[in-house]
Amino acid sequence: MVIEDFLNYLRYERNRSELTVRNYEKSLKDFESYFKNRENHLSWESVDSDLIRDWMESMMDKGDMASTVNNSLSAVRSFFRFALSRGLVCKDPAHTVKGPKKQKPLPMYLREADMDRLIDGEQMWGDGYDALRARTIIIIFYETGIRLAELVGLDDNDVDFVQHHLKVTGKRNKQRIIPFGDELERVLKEYIRLRDEQSLKIESALLLNDKGCRISRYQVEKIVVAYLSKVTTLKKRSPHVLRHTFATAMLNNGAGLESVRKLLGHESVATTEIYTHTTFEQLKRVYGKAHPRA
Repeated sequence: MVIEDFLNYLRYERNRSELTVRNYEKSLKDFESYFKNRENHLSWESVDSDLIRDWMESMMDKGDMASTVNNSLSAVRSFFRFALSRGLVCKDPAHTVKGPKKQKPLPMYLREADMDRLIDGEQMWGDGYDALRARTIIIIFYETGIRLAELVGLDDNDVDFVQHHLKVTGKRNKQRIIPFGDELERVLKEYIRLRDEQSLKIESALLLNDKGCRISRYQVEKIVVAYLSKVTTLKKRSPHVLRHTFATAMLNNGAGLESVRKLLGHESVATTEIYTHTTFEQLKRVYGKAHPRA
């Protein structure tokens, strides 16, 4: 009866969707079944925080993901807030219970061999301005790790061929300097030469569409998906995957975490740490070569 009162409150006072109401109902009835099976005399009034934690642990043991457990905990919390406010229970044991931390999905990235095959494979690209622009985009992403919005926002004067660096405007208009090597210099110069020969340019943007205007995010995404599809079967084939690939390659080849953080424009090194898992394969190779009994 108490559960039904709460569900009606969600429906008629909070105007929650029927799907939300059904999900809350399932979570609450699952929990009620759990504590009744533990001890038949238990009720919503006598439930304590430890029992809620035990229930959550049982869900994790069955293989439920952290997000599922947190959703169920949210339903129980909401129920106890409602029941306490209506005088249906004397205490709220759920408000002190913390849910499990959500596991961040590991970043998808391409192997260095796949990137080499793409960038160095002449048969991958074809001829003409569109092909050269596409190759330039891929190499900028791979050699600098910049974000999609940062790439689209590049102007000609953001490229310094003397100092070999890009001036990138990131989130909240924060600027950072990213060095680049000889390969990207050659590609950029060739792209700019061909672009200007064809009199395409009508604004200051580095990367232009066929009408001479700044290339759009959608166009860049479409180009990246098309070319990454030639060398990988990853489900995600986005510009962000190339950013992950850059970070992974840097760490696997000896770059320090703090250096990679600065190049990526992360506020905290904790954000950059999601890439450290990728160095484990490199670590295993080093171990295999170096340890006498490996």
